[in-house]
Amino acid sequence: MVSLAPEQLVPIMGMGMERRVCIVTGGSRGIGLAIASRFAAADGRVVIAARDPSALAVARERVEAAGGECEAVVADVGTAAGARDLIAAAVKRFARVDVLVNNAGDAPLGPIADTGDEAFADCLRANIGSVFFCTRSVWPVMRAGGGGTVVNLSSLASIDPFPGFAVYGGTKAWVNTFTKAAADEGRPHGIRVLAVAPGAVETRMLRHHFPDFPATETLAPDDVARLVEACCGPALAHSSGQTLFIRR
Repeated sequence: MVSLAPEQLVPIMGMGMERRVCIVTGGSRGIGLAIASRFAAADGRVVIAARDPSALAVARERVEAAGGECEAVVADVGTAAGARDLIAAAVKRFARVDVLVNNAGDAPLGPIADTGDEAFADCLRANIGSVFFCTRSVWPVMRAGGGGTVVNLSSLASIDPFPGFAVYGGTKAWVNTFTKAAADEGRPHGIRVLAVAPGAVETRMLRHHFPDFPATETLAPDDVARLVEACCGPALAHSSGQTLFIRR
């Protein structure tokens, strides 16, 4: 386990995206939008995915304003069909995929006994299904292209969940394990897989669940985006399989 603070990120930043093609799921707001904007600013070609067409259209404008090119795809990547359609759209537009950031997710909060079947299934679909289906769909594309990088968004809750985050924390623990297994499988093919696990991040989701959480203890979405970008550069070339924790 590697734990970082935002001020430690500058020395490990890698080279720019060098026109690489980057897919970001959950790219319409929060951490996903920050990641997509950072990749675009590095002159990358970005594909963002989300379920809300209106939010996605606004996000596309913001990503394009940051630089680079942007394709916006309306998709539910928690389903096999949605993930398949996303990867196909990226290949159709840019002919390859160099980076996949599995950021889409859901964070239900509540006691175990009060967690309904639908909430449980939604969390698994968003946090586990999206990571697995998108990774599975992009795998042959990256292999054919000689390699690539997959970055999975985990959480500090995977090892230290808040009360009420039993289901959410459990799904993120799965992300950490899947990351290690996928990295081992991808190594012979030049595919790196890492997980980034932030603590509290200043997002709409955080404020929905914890409106009084101290702002002095939260990360900015771009703090997380900087680490995700670093995962795709040479400085962390030998870190495949690791979960990188970042907190304020």
